[in-house]
Amino acid sequence: MKNVLVVTALALFLSHTGNAQSKKKKDREAIKKMCGCFEVTFNFAETFNYSKDSLYKPSKMKSDKALEWAQLVKDDKNEIVIQHLLQVGNPEKPYIVKHWRQDWLYQNQDFYRYDGDNKWVYEFKPKKEVRKQWTQKVYQVDDSPRYEGSGTWVHVDGKSYWENTTDAPLPRREYTKRSDYNVTLRGNRHEITDYGWLHDQDNLKIIRESGKDDVKLAAEKGYNTYVRVPDSRCQGAQDWWKKNEAKWQLVRNTWDNVYNRNANLSLEKKVDNKPLYKHLFKKDVKEAAKIDAIIESFIKK
Repeated sequence: MKNVLVVTALALFLSHTGNAQSKKKKDREAIKKMCGCFEVTFNFAETFNYSKDSLYKPSKMKSDKALEWAQLVKDDKNEIVIQHLLQVGNPEKPYIVKHWRQDWLYQNQDFYRYDGDNKWVYEFKPKKEVRKQWTQKVYQVDDSPRYEGSGTWVHVDGKSYWENTTDAPLPRREYTKRSDYNVTLRGNRHEITDYGWLHDQDNLKIIRESGKDDVKLAAEKGYNTYVRVPDSRCQGAQDWWKKNEAKWQLVRNTWDNVYNRNANLSLEKKVDNKPLYKHLFKKDVKEAAKIDAIIESFIKK
């Protein structure tokens, strides 16, 4: 009888382990389906206005299109790194723009929560809160922090999707035009589709002041479609990455050293009257020591 119980327990353990591994494999496959060449359509519109100001003017509806290459940079068991590159202009001689980056970490416990005004608060979460979850960490074009959040990939009824709600800075399309709010509460949904993938957003524009409750200013809908096209259409971006990946590996190394301090982070908006990306995008900035010095100059002590 004792032997039967041991065998039964072992069978259950192996079954559970196998199911967990199978689920994680599906998660990883879903994440990596966001790599490749895509025709992207960005759509944003304010949907509700909560302002008490009768003269309040909502942001104009925005719709843009782009060709984007999503480069698989790292593919480890518990970490997947994807760098996005925009390809614009003449396909024969395209202009490449280093765009956002997304890192996916399995059962990650270290977080930088955006708190407004270029400040991120470090938080450590217990294992039970992130069990079997993937954290998506999103970075600016200069690999400085943007936002991050944890959630479970769901595979059901032929769908694969991941959802999370987290605080973030103002999007680039807004921060040069709006100063009446300082935090975007982002509701993100990434769904793998038959045409590629979808980034569905339900966002709130938030006014945050120290010692006061957050104030909702407006709601916004984002609907960004990534339609897969032949990788050959993004050859220019692929070639650019091969020439520049060593430099950006050095940049990521410096930022990793900063993040591994596990301390609150506050960044200057400009140094020598220039934002960080303008310093790092210079062609002559390619040595580790110079990159370290530039990034450190933006960190408030």
